[in-house]
Amino acid sequence: MDRKQAAAPPTPVEEKETVRRRIRALLEEGPQTAKEISFAVRLREKDVESHLESLKKSLHAEGRRLAQVPAECRSCGFVFRKRERLKSPGRCPVCKGESISDPSFRIE
Repeated sequence: MDRKQAAAPPTPVEEKETVRRRIRALLEEGPQTAKEISFAVRLREKDVESHLESLKKSLHAEGRRLAQVPAECRSCGFVFRKRERLKSPGRCPVCKGESISDPSFRIE
């Protein structure tokens, strides 16, 4: 009695680009928010922030920089200019409102 051999599972195709390279390519095209990057590379927004921190360091070594377009309060118009953190702020220090636009990032 002949037995058919079970087909070996297909080997996964290696991705040619790493997550950081895909993020970098997106940012070189133009400004993107962490949510937009998260959607494009299929990664949690929290994970995108850590990748942006690493990308910031590697760009600095190349003489380039990761520029951040600051978040802005939609209620009173306060702009978070001095904010260094890449994460979106929780609420406005002026009006205490929570409707805040997300910061966007680009490579310069």
